[in-house]
Amino acid sequence: MVTVLTASMILGLVTVIVLIVIRVPSVIRTVDDPLPLPATLALPDGTKATAFTMGTDWFAVITDEDQIVIFNRDDNTVRQTIHIEPR
Repeated sequence: MVTVLTASMILGLVTVIVLIVIRVPSVIRTVDDPLPLPATLALPDGTKATAFTMGTDWFAVITDEDQIVIFNRDDNTVRQTIHIEPR
């Protein structure tokens, strides 16, 4: 009975490992066409970028003057500026 239990545990472990090896590459998707980054962005005069993020059709830059500047991805024009008020 111990031999049967050991064999079934080994078979189960091998099955789990095989399934992980087969399924994980399909779950981890590689990006073939990454989103393009702009070559340059025009920030308001005298500001420096402290952070950058992007969405599907926009870029956002957080400046050292507590502003979030959102740009259109198509033409790099400013879509919106948000002023962050201090506490």
